[in-house]
Amino acid sequence: MKKALTRYPRIIAASTLLILMVITGGIVLLLTPDEAPEEEPEPEITDDSYRADYHFTSPDHWKNDPQRPIYFNGEYHYYYLYNGDYPDGNGTEWRHATSRDLVHWEDKGVAIPKYTNKNGDPWSGSVVVDKENTAGFGKDTVAAVVTQPSADGDQEQYLWYSTDNGETFESYSEEPVLENPGTEAFRDPKIIWDDQSKKWVMLMAEETKVGFYESDNLKDWSYTGEFQTKDIGLIECPDLYRMRADDGSVKWVLGVSANGKDIDKPNTYAYWSGDFNGDEFTPDQEDPEWLDYGFDWYGGVTFADGKNEDQLNHRYALAWMNNWAYADETPTTTEGFNGLDSIVRKIELKQSDDDSYYLASQPKEELEQLTSSSDSYESIEVEGSETLDATGTTYQLEADISWSDLKNAGLRLRESDDQSRHVDVGISPEGQYSYVDRSYTAQPDENQELLKSQSPFDSEQKKVHLKVLVDKTSVEVFIDDGKTVHSNQVFPPLEDEGITLFSEGGTAVFENVEIKHLRSINE
Repeated sequence: MKKALTRYPRIIAASTLLILMVITGGIVLLLTPDEAPEEEPEPEITDDSYRADYHFTSPDHWKNDPQRPIYFNGEYHYYYLYNGDYPDGNGTEWRHATSRDLVHWEDKGVAIPKYTNKNGDPWSGSVVVDKENTAGFGKDTVAAVVTQPSADGDQEQYLWYSTDNGETFESYSEEPVLENPGTEAFRDPKIIWDDQSKKWVMLMAEETKVGFYESDNLKDWSYTGEFQTKDIGLIECPDLYRMRADDGSVKWVLGVSANGKDIDKPNTYAYWSGDFNGDEFTPDQEDPEWLDYGFDWYGGVTFADGKNEDQLNHRYALAWMNNWAYADETPTTTEGFNGLDSIVRKIELKQSDDDSYYLASQPKEELEQLTSSSDSYESIEVEGSETLDATGTTYQLEADISWSDLKNAGLRLRESDDQSRHVDVGISPEGQYSYVDRSYTAQPDENQELLKSQSPFDSEQKKVHLKVLVDKTSVEVFIDDGKTVHSNQVFPPLEDEGITLFSEGGTAVFENVEIKHLRSINE
């Protein structure tokens, strides 16, 4: 229970209590009907606001874990953990938003409210469309299996269902559909329909392992196997799906949110390619790959396109852009909200030169429909630094960089007029890594430990393609084909808009530099 208490903000306000129940270290608040919170006014977006221009943000208060979106009735339905009482109250619930392009979003309000039964607040889970009415609620019912803390504090799995196209959900039972087997961490159910075995499959995050369960009806579950992880800490938010690689082979991919700090790896989304036989997963290799090397890509989910008949060639992915090391340390809180998602990526499975497989990420192409203007530079030789006349806080920048002998080269973004503040995106052939360095500007880690994210880079490589997405409070970097990505929060003063190219220890040639300035989705 202790982990759950740190994972979900629980700060108590005592003025509206009807009942106060203390449950194994957690606290449940129930409001009287006449004291229910009033509907929140629409947030006001001003020129000096830190609300992101083209990333999904919480309308107000708090958001964290995304739940896997589904495509249903011509729209993507997205649910996420939301706390409308933050920072003065506790507990999460499922808030709902819809989109047709995964760029623009319409808020639909709370779909699964908190504290409506004895099982406390709903945490992460997954939602599916029961196309064949296996659960008996009706054809095309939207169903969700959700972790909730039971009265004795155990993390157990409960079934909810919606008969109004996912707008609101009802609880199937106050009894769990999957009881806790005796482990402290037993959460984040992820459900898929396995076409090969014709059954529902559910993954559970069970401390350092993934548990596999099966069901014919979403109500009765039985254990089938497990996958034990190594050296990546407590795992959360498991994921499982099939993909067709660029060599034509079809592989299963298993993903988890994990902390690779002990092995000098990220605290993001670890994944393995391999095989799933309907009961358990067998990886192609022992060590995972990582979908992001930044500090702020956690609780990641992948989901099917939905619009195309062939669901195997690509998927989409998004994550919560924050880190539990400093989740509350954001200046947006003074504007009444704390919660940012990454942009939606398109992911594809590709084969490496060593015959292993990896996921390549690129920003979803519909994002470019936001382009309002652009700046381009054909070729610039840089030995030292070169400041561009283009400026901005929200844009996509692409560049090809080449060199023959070099220590370091890259971009200084969100640079102040006096060049003392900036976010550095670069390649160090000498150090054999790519990086994003936010130590020269305002950033959320008060401990000054998570400042420079790094990923391996081949020192024999003499060129690189960078695609960088810059928003008011974030930088996302896609390197070459997107095998390597860095996602990081930053909080520069909004007047810091400069862009400078730089090189150290040699000459770097910047070619095909294009900056697409992006309109706000909040307009």
